[in-house]
Order: sequence, then C-alpha cells, then structure tokens
Amino acid sequence: MSGPLIRVEDLHKSFGSKIVHNGVTFELEEGQTLTIIGGSGSGKSVLLKQIIGLIRPNSGHIFIDGEDITALDEFELQRVQMKMGYVFQEAALFDSLTVGENVAFGLRTIMEAEKQHALKIARQKLSMVGLQGVENLKPSQLSGGMKKRVGIARAIAMGPEILLYDEPTTGLDPVMSDVVSDLILKLKEESGTTAIAVTHDMKSAYKISDKIAMLFEGKILQIGSPEEIQNSSNAIVRQFIAGSSRGPIPVPRI
Repeated sequence: MSGPLIRVEDLHKSFGSKIVHNGVTFELEEGQTLTIIGGSGSGKSVLLKQIIGLIRPNSGHIFIDGEDITALDEFELQRVQMKMGYVFQEAALFDSLTVGENVAFGLRTIMEAEKQHALKIARQKLSMVGLQGVENLKPSQLSGGMKKRVGIARAIAMGPEILLYDEPTTGLDPVMSDVVSDLILKLKEESGTTAIAVTHDMKSAYKISDKIAMLFEGKILQIGSPEEIQNSSNAIVRQFIAGSSRGPIPVPRI
C-alpha cells in the first residue's frame, strides 16, 4: 500500500436541516492511532459510522486502503468492512449469549467458522484483554469495565486491520479508564492495527494517540500530535481541552 490507510475527503453529512459534517478532511497512516475530540453532538460517532459504512455521507469521499467506499454497493462494502472492527460505546453485547458466544459472533455468522474453533479463538481474544475464564458468563454478570473489554475482544476476533473505538472509556472510573487505554496501546503494539477513537477523555486521548483532531461546527478545527494539541493557540481547542465554561464555545446559561 502507498499513501494513507484511511483518507476522508470533504465529507458532508446532514440529517434533515441539521448539518453534522460540513467538509471533514483528514488522513491516517497505517499503524497510527487518531483520536477525535469534540463536544457532545459534534458528530464524532456519526463520523465513525460513516468510515465503517453503517451510515452513508451526503457527499465527499472515504478511502480505505486506496478504495473509495462511498462508491461501493452493499456487497462490495461488506468486503471492506471485513478489514475493520468496531467497539461500540455501550459494548452492545447480546444479553442472551454467553461472553464467549458474543466474542465468537462475527466468526460464526460472517466467517462461518465451526463453533468450537470460533469459541477457541474467543477464549484467546478474551485472554488478550485480561479476561481469562469468563467465557461462560452472561453479560449481566460483568462489570462495566469488563463489558468494555469484551467489546474490544469481539472487535479484534476476526483480525481486523483497522479498529474504531466509540467512547471506549465513557462510564468508567479513572483507574479502569487507564486500564482500557493501556489495552488500546497494547493491541496497537502487538498487532500494528490502525485505530480511530472518539472520546471526551483527554487523559486517554493524550495517552493513546499519535494524532488528535478536534471536530467543531462540522469541520476538523485542528489536527496534530498530543503535544501540539496541548500547546494549541486556538482558543476553542484550549477551552475544550481545559474543560472550561469560559471561552468561545457556546454553553447553556444556568
């Protein structure tokens, strides 16, 4: 492959009269992790869902390994989606299935793997995320942090080249948030996956990222290394990363 593994070019998306993306453009090299930050409702999760093809943009282009997925039909899109793993914000585990069956779900339904082989891989992936011996439990028996890690195990079960993390530390205490951040780093080091995460958690963003991009009013306001974002001269970026109510970002009156 030559050029970036992921390239988003002049992406526009709206729902009715609400404009979500108004010319989003960025690129990501193979093996890098990009974290997208921005306020609630800024379109971070919608951007992830367009990259994996769950939502179609109104216009613009998304290139995965040089292939414009916005031009593909549903059958062709599924071929590209096989390269990607998606970690949902609330883990999105199936309550009726065991943990092992949840992790093996894609292997069984998409790759049509034999049940025992799929469950063996599931146990291996659970071990990778520090969850040995939980494969026979149900999701209701897990803590929030354990559910997050099961969601990651399921996302990596089919060996994807690209991982998309939707708010991977939301709802976790600071210690467990750091555990999940360490896990994201570990997976990158061990498998060389390219990743995009969206988060409000700046501590996690600084830790896991090669690049951080701030999404504001439908565009990428600034993109750079964690150090460049921390030292940004942009007043909007500085207000957001400081978590301050004072600055140019509109906030509700109380």
